[in-house]
Amino acid sequence: MQLSTGDAEAPGRGPRVLVVGGGIAGLSAAQRLYQHGAFPHLRVLEATARTGGRIRSERKFGGMVDMGAQWIHGPSQGNPVFQLAAQYGLLGDKEMSEENQQVEMGGHLGLPYVSYGSSGQSVSPELVENMASLFYTLLDQTREFLHVTDPPVPSVGEYLKQEVGRHAASWTEDQDTKKLKLAVLKSFFNLECCVSGTHTMDLVALGPFGEYTMLPGLDCTFPEGYEGLTNCIAASLPKDILVFNKPVKTIHWSGSFREETLPGETFPVLVECEDGDRLPAHHVIVTVPLGFLKERMDTFFQPPLPSEKAEAIRKMGFGTNNKIFLEFEEPFWEADCQSMQLVWEDALLLEDAAADLQDTWVRKLFGFLVLPTFGSGHVLCGFIAGLESEFMETLSDEEVLQSLTRVLRRMTGNPQLPAPRSVLRSCWHSDPYTRGSYSYVAVGSTGDDIDLLAQPLPGDNTEAQLQILFAGEATHRTFYSTTHGALLSGRREADRLISLLDAKGQPPQPRP
Repeated sequence: MQLSTGDAEAPGRGPRVLVVGGGIAGLSAAQRLYQHGAFPHLRVLEATARTGGRIRSERKFGGMVDMGAQWIHGPSQGNPVFQLAAQYGLLGDKEMSEENQQVEMGGHLGLPYVSYGSSGQSVSPELVENMASLFYTLLDQTREFLHVTDPPVPSVGEYLKQEVGRHAASWTEDQDTKKLKLAVLKSFFNLECCVSGTHTMDLVALGPFGEYTMLPGLDCTFPEGYEGLTNCIAASLPKDILVFNKPVKTIHWSGSFREETLPGETFPVLVECEDGDRLPAHHVIVTVPLGFLKERMDTFFQPPLPSEKAEAIRKMGFGTNNKIFLEFEEPFWEADCQSMQLVWEDALLLEDAAADLQDTWVRKLFGFLVLPTFGSGHVLCGFIAGLESEFMETLSDEEVLQSLTRVLRRMTGNPQLPAPRSVLRSCWHSDPYTRGSYSYVAVGSTGDDIDLLAQPLPGDNTEAQLQILFAGEATHRTFYSTTHGALLSGRREADRLISLLDAKGQPPQPRP
């Protein structure tokens, strides 16, 4: 769909609002504004040909797989994503059950069904369970430093390794068993890097770590893909509100811009698109990922962002977590296997990984989930985070398939294990409109930086406020990195504009 300055909006009264980005934050903001009825001149500018952003489902292997967001974290009544999914009828009876909603996971994932060691032998489930218990006990402890003025170390990773070292000093087993225990713990570190979206837990700030809030409920997935949710939100909007293939180049703000069709009116913001269109607006809600802002903020805003907001963007963490799907002709795992862990028995938990990623990137892979069987394929979904994940994106599908075939043959002790018949992977770091997966509170930053990013511009006087508003998961202080945080942030900024209109006495016109 094309949108020019001449047909951007029909002439008429009411504020012009442009939403930049058609992910769940942008869609939820647009839905809220449209439902209010006092925003007749509303557009969502989406850089790609689809809505959803980092929610992306693909029909593959005879079924639907999620390339980005996969779980509803904490599916209970306090989670707006869960509420919306229930409203749209996207969940099954099990996901909707009261029992599932009351489960307290505490952010802990279930134990792997099987743990493969690099020697070709499976690791004792009892040893894995003991190390998982130790790891999650220590991880819970890291959340206790939120209100401590001077945490013992700067990062979550340093604290965990320090405490592991202290525990390991009292282990009485032989050296080989001690090394195996540390190797299993290293695998759990790799998993936590995926959960936190970081290269290493040494980059995650210890003090603010406990501010992230977990909701009750047994994490669940969408049987027909997460994108069904964003499709439903998009379908609730008139088609002309969504403008696809419309990347934004620069947002000019704090100005006085004119529109040919309204010669007597000026607008404080002008959105310049990559195709040359220049769209004036009263308000712009920016919902692009933090990774995009980190890369483009110097040219994306004119005049540049205030120094304190720009510094907050630089300090905040944003990493990559990718998925690798492997499809097999026949499963090599047992029928009731739900997940498998990879343990590199020579891993050195307390030392940095090797710099040569060509040969070592696969060692960052925690393991695989076994996806429910659909169609004729049997599919494993692997997770890998950090620089190794970004390096993986530079390889061909064939190189990835060959590398993981070698790993699985080694881990299972079966050199004749059939190779997967196909591979599919996400490449979120290479995506020019995401540049990674999701945010975390990095060493050197705090939750205050999240709040600072969320503050609208300009911030110096009340008369000119609310030209540029900011939404997205990275702007939610306690639900960052989640879809429900993104959804709530979109609603928050829509409500900010609604409150502005209500204060001016403009009556809403609710939609039917």
